[in-house]
Amino acid sequence: MHMLKIKLILPLALLFMVSACGGESQNESQADRSHESIVENAVFADLDGNDVSIKDFKGKFVMIDFWESWCGPCLQVFPSLDQLREEYPDNFEVLAVTVGLNEGPEDARAFAAKHDYDFNWLYDEHGVFTQLGGQGIPFKAYVDPDGNFIKIEMGSHGREGDYNRTKAMIQEFF
Repeated sequence: MHMLKIKLILPLALLFMVSACGGESQNESQADRSHESIVENAVFADLDGNDVSIKDFKGKFVMIDFWESWCGPCLQVFPSLDQLREEYPDNFEVLAVTVGLNEGPEDARAFAAKHDYDFNWLYDEHGVFTQLGGQGIPFKAYVDPDGNFIKIEMGSHGREGDYNRTKAMIQEFF
């Protein structure tokens, strides 16, 4: 009797595990497609209020770095991102996008004026951060030179970690 229960329960348990895994992959795939469309069609505002499209940067590897001036981990990696801009001036762009959590474009303008980073200073006027499910910063999205969404990263790996990870991604294309 005990063996009969095992023979009945084991196949059902395996079926449940396989179907659960399949559903998870499908949801992840749907999320990727959703992020892909949002990122590939993203439009931000520069600090003068002009629209800037992700499509304007075709041919370059792009990091969309959502940040705020009070975010320590965000600011910690700026020097390493600037170094990558110096190393790959024709192939890498940083879109430093303030999300407006507690600041506006004027705060980003003041920050940019005080710092000599070679970034595209932008404001998330159209809510791209929220559309991507952003709930905290640092939050980054990556776009390949053909304008295709690669991935999203939440959090920071520190100055050196972010530098190494981003450089490795750039080197995949150039």
